[in-house]
Amino acid sequence: MSSPLPANSRSLLRRYLVAGYAMLIIYASLSPFAGWQEQGLEFWAVLTSPLKLTYTGFDALSNLLAYLPFGLLLALTLRTYFGNRGSVILAALLAMALSTLLEYLQMYLPSRASSNADILSNSAGALGGALLAVSIVQRAWFIRITEWRIGFFQQGPGVDFGLALVLLWMFAQINPSLPMLGSVFITEPVSRMYTAIPEEPFNVWESLAVALNLLMLGALQLMLLRERRHVVAGIVLLLCVVALAKFIAAAVLLKSWALLLWLNGEALLGIVIGLLLMVAFGRLSRHWLFWLTALSALSYLVLVHWVLDSGTVSSAMRLYYWRYGHLRNYNGLSQTVSSFFPLLLGGYLWWARASRYYEEGKK
Repeated sequence: MSSPLPANSRSLLRRYLVAGYAMLIIYASLSPFAGWQEQGLEFWAVLTSPLKLTYTGFDALSNLLAYLPFGLLLALTLRTYFGNRGSVILAALLAMALSTLLEYLQMYLPSRASSNADILSNSAGALGGALLAVSIVQRAWFIRITEWRIGFFQQGPGVDFGLALVLLWMFAQINPSLPMLGSVFITEPVSRMYTAIPEEPFNVWESLAVALNLLMLGALQLMLLRERRHVVAGIVLLLCVVALAKFIAAAVLLKSWALLLWLNGEALLGIVIGLLLMVAFGRLSRHWLFWLTALSALSYLVLVHWVLDSGTVSSAMRLYYWRYGHLRNYNGLSQTVSSFFPLLLGGYLWWARASRYYEEGKK
C-alpha cells in the first residue's frame, strides 16, 4: 500500500495549472475584448435580479463544469498551507471573487451579459471541485499516480512548467472542430441533405503541419522524460487520450455527419511522419534537441499563419447541434491556445537554455 505523500509534494505543477486555468477562464469570459463601453447598468441590480432571467439549465451546467477543475486545482494547491477545511473554504471564496469580478467587467461588454446565476453556478462548481480534491488526495490510486509521475519525469520547476505546457496542448487539441493535431477549423462541406460532398484534393501542407505539431510535443517530452526510450509510448498514449476525448466531444456536440471529420488522411500521414521523426531524433544530444524543438515551433508558426487558412470560429459553429455562446468562446479559446503554444514553447526553451537547466543535468 502506498504511503501518504506530504502535503507540499510536487505542488509547483499545480500552481502553474491554477494560473493557466484562471487565464483561460478570464479569456473565455471577456473575449472578444472589444467594444468596451458604459451601458447604464448597476451591478447591484444584476446581483438582485431574478435568477431565471435569460438563464437556462445548459448555462448553469456549463458554468458549473467550467469552474469545477478550477476549484479542484485551487484546493490541491492551497492544501499545502491551509489543510483540508481551509483549502476548501478559501478555494470557493477565491473562485467566487473571480467570477464576481468577471461578471462586473462583462457589464461593459455589449456582446456579454452579466448574471447573478453565473456567479452562483460558478461558485458551486468550484466548491464541488474543492470537495473532490480533498476527498481524493489521500486515496491510494491518486498517490500511486503522483508517485508514477515523479518517477517517470525529471524533477524541478522547469520540468513542471514543461508538463503544464503538455496539458495546455492537450486542452487545445480536444476541440472536435479541429482536425487531429491540426489548427485549421473544419467547415461544413454541404448545406443540404443528399447533396454530394465534393472531394477535396489531398493537402500535403496539412500533413506537414500535423507532423510538426507532433514533433514539437515529442521533442518537449524528450527533454522532460527520465528515459528517452519511453517517448514513443508516451506520444502514442497522449494521441489515444486526445482521440478518445475528441470522439466523445464530437459525439455529444457535433451533427451526426460531422462525427469523424476531425480524422482525415492528412492527419494520419502527419502522425506517421511525426512518429518516425521522433524515433530518428531520439538519439540527438540535448543541445541539438533544443534547436530541433525551436525549429519545429518556428516552422509550425510559419506554416499555419502564412500557408494554411485557419478559418474562423463562426464557420465551425455550423458543425454543432447547439448555438450557445459557450461553444463559440471555446472554439476561439482553443484556436488562440493552438496559435500561442509554439510561442510559449519558444519562451520555455529560451529560459531553459539561458539557465542551463537541462544541460547541467539537474534532477
